[in-house]
Amino acid sequence: MVFGFLQNCGPWQIVILVVVAFVLFGGAKKIPDLARSLGKAKNEFKKGLAEGEKEADEDFKAKKEDEPAKELA
Repeated sequence: MVFGFLQNCGPWQIVILVVVAFVLFGGAKKIPDLARSLGKAKNEFKKGLAEGEKEADEDFKAKKEDEPAKELA
C-alpha cells in the first residue's frame, strides 16, 4: 500500500506532514495572506460577539423595566 506508513503515525505527526506539504506545494507566499485573513475574521467575530452581548443586555434591561413591580405582602 502506498500510504501504509500513515498507520504508524499519530494525529500530530499527520498534522505536521500536512503543514509541510502545504508549504511545499501551496507556496510560502500564501501563508501570510492566510494568517491575515484569519486575524481579520477573528476580530470581526469578537466585534459581533460584543454587539450581540450588548443587545442582549439592552433587551434584558428593557424587559425588566416593563415588568410591574411586585409588592411584598
